[in-house]
Amino acid sequence: MDEMTTTKMNLLQAVNSGLDIAMAENEQVICLGEDIGKFGGVFRATSNLQEKYGKPRCFNTPLTEQGIAGFAIGLAAQGSVAVAEIQFADYIFPAFDQIVNEAAKFRYRSGDEFNCGGLTIRAPYGGGIDGGLYHSQSPEAYFCHTPGLKVVIPSNPYQAKGLLLAAIRDPNPVIFFEPKAIYRASVGEVPEQDYELALGVAEVVCEGTDITLLGWGAQMIQINKAAELAAADGIACEVIDLCTLLPWDRDCVANSVSKTGRLLISHEAPRTGGFAGEIAATIQERCFLNLEAPITRVTGLDTPFPLIQEKQYLPDYLKIYQAIKSSLAF
Repeated sequence: MDEMTTTKMNLLQAVNSGLDIAMAENEQVICLGEDIGKFGGVFRATSNLQEKYGKPRCFNTPLTEQGIAGFAIGLAAQGSVAVAEIQFADYIFPAFDQIVNEAAKFRYRSGDEFNCGGLTIRAPYGGGIDGGLYHSQSPEAYFCHTPGLKVVIPSNPYQAKGLLLAAIRDPNPVIFFEPKAIYRASVGEVPEQDYELALGVAEVVCEGTDITLLGWGAQMIQINKAAELAAADGIACEVIDLCTLLPWDRDCVANSVSKTGRLLISHEAPRTGGFAGEIAATIQERCFLNLEAPITRVTGLDTPFPLIQEKQYLPDYLKIYQAIKSSLAF
């Protein structure tokens, strides 16, 4: 890694760079989705790829998410490496049956005689863009309930490229959620060359001794801000970016909570049935005797995603900071 040349990229550019490298390295990689060809998609994630690799390898599909997923599964089952884009994660639900009943079970139902492991489904997710109820949802928990899938969410450009390349090359179908609110806002140094970040491995962003803060995607910005506020009060937060939700890094989180005695989990999705509940259940099983306070969840609300009340709905750094103080005062 020390020998790699880095350049400043935003998260969207990092995704594009990852796709470019994957397509250059393997002629079997095919990108498909709504308006992704010459237009580059609604967020321009696939800009210049059709021009560079041709229409057979980067092409527009009809406006049918079920068709996009089904066709991508077929491509992957026949040996291609399909990277399908769902324009907004909110519209992944028409493809839900194809993903959870076909892609996730393909290998299992054949006794490993055939599979669609060369499948990655990219989807911009989350709030923060004034998109209202149909362009702001965080549906990761639905897919984390499905054996046979992997679910990956980067939080910065370096992760976005490295995790995307790993997802495309992984021998299992992967759902790759991209935090669209920080597509252009998150900027960092990213290697220009090919590299991968291992799936299923969390990143310890900073070490601390008083409380563990856990999140993923755009929420990491809020968590880091809250940790800075807490540090001014003398509270040492250990911050962990989960990166992969299925499978998630249980050992990393459990080791941290065994040390700090406290855990706060934050995500944008509604509280009930959110993935924080699964994490909390697992950690209390493994770390019960080390816990100094109840595990805390700071999440979105159990309502449809609002438009004008978006700031009230989203869990921000101030809500997290207050929850940190409450946990330490327990």
